[in-house]
Amino acid sequence: MGPKPSQPQTGELFGYPLRDHLNLKHPLILLGDRIQWERIDALVADQFKSRTGRPATSPRLIAGLLYLQHAFDLSDEEVVATWVENPYWQVFTGEIYLQTRPPIDPSSLTRWRKRLGEAGVEEMLSLTLVLAQELGMLKESSFKTVIVDTTVMPKAIAHPTDSRLLERTRQHLVKAARARGLKLRQSYSRVAPQLARQVGRHAHARQFKRMRNVLGKLRKRVGRIWRDIDRQREQVTGPLRQWLDDLMARAERILTQQPKDRNKLYALHAQEVECISKGKARNPYEFGVKVSITTTHREGFVVGARSMPGRPYDGHTLYEALEQASIVGDCRIDTAVVDKGYRGADVPGVRILRSGQRRGVTRGIRAMIRRRSAIEPTIGHMKTDGKLDRNWLKGALGDALHAVLCGAGHNIRLLLRRLQRRLRRFCAFILLSILACVWLMLPDRSEITL
Repeated sequence: MGPKPSQPQTGELFGYPLRDHLNLKHPLILLGDRIQWERIDALVADQFKSRTGRPATSPRLIAGLLYLQHAFDLSDEEVVATWVENPYWQVFTGEIYLQTRPPIDPSSLTRWRKRLGEAGVEEMLSLTLVLAQELGMLKESSFKTVIVDTTVMPKAIAHPTDSRLLERTRQHLVKAARARGLKLRQSYSRVAPQLARQVGRHAHARQFKRMRNVLGKLRKRVGRIWRDIDRQREQVTGPLRQWLDDLMARAERILTQQPKDRNKLYALHAQEVECISKGKARNPYEFGVKVSITTTHREGFVVGARSMPGRPYDGHTLYEALEQASIVGDCRIDTAVVDKGYRGADVPGVRILRSGQRRGVTRGIRAMIRRRSAIEPTIGHMKTDGKLDRNWLKGALGDALHAVLCGAGHNIRLLLRRLQRRLRRFCAFILLSILACVWLMLPDRSEITL
């Protein structure tokens, strides 16, 4: 059955009305009242074909929780638990009366992300930009000039070492064999962990010849388990056979891959993870996926965030990044400011300004190019204040959804911060007005000294 209405039903006899006891000038309440939630309702309406059964959760509740989760860097469990404790969050998601129980199970957010898809989260990002325009923080001309840059969105995996990958592979193979009733000659549950620890000790002592010898022993034992299961694979039938074949294929990749191979497997549970060299002294390699971030040139609002699997050259990602930004911002992009990594990039109909270029550079163009570095702190805030520094969602679809939601969370933080600044200015103006009125009402102001 379709979802519940975005606005909850009124008329509870013993309910505690939230708006009667909260500050209605709070930025979260102001944002919640102005976001066009009906656009998300219309987007997910096609997902529900049946007219029977229990009504689905309100899309406003889910979208509000996703906004809050990525604005304040919380997990699924934390955002649901904090929602119960914070009445302003409840008003933001559409509640009228105080709720004392979790609205949903945290696992529901996983299913709703898949239901929304990439188009749904892009619509959520677009709603933040529409709201910024309504509040006067963005103009229609702001979307015509953008800044584009790429970064790495790390995946939630352990640092991939050969010994750890082999030991995890052995554990998964033994567990799968026992679950399917296959009898193994040996599981090496005592010897293999000892060998994995010994590899780490030799590596720490820089005894690399001994390390390679012990690593070879560990690889042989994992290979024996793999061949033992492969000989009995025909005994497994049905849907379990497909899952076992997939696990065996991944284990074979880990057993046969070499240090210089291009398409290595860095995590047994996340085949989409890539090793990307960033050239940083503190962190030369990062394991995740490349992400292209697009922001407005002047205000710093995120208008596009797209994952780019396959480690493409930055110049080859520019067309897709600008295409997404033009769809989300609903405006044609005229100028894109990029860094030297986009050398040779060309997008029809878009002027590309690159750092370090010399030809045709006027004083105004030089100022626009100098402004390009403003995207660096934006990416830094998305990683420290948001969730871009670690992606917990599964698969390539999870990478795409997580990148866009991080952009939406950054825009929500900007909106909240600027609304708080406006509120402080308004309060200061009211206070000064009152003091001025009191000053004018005094009978003899000449005798008063400050």
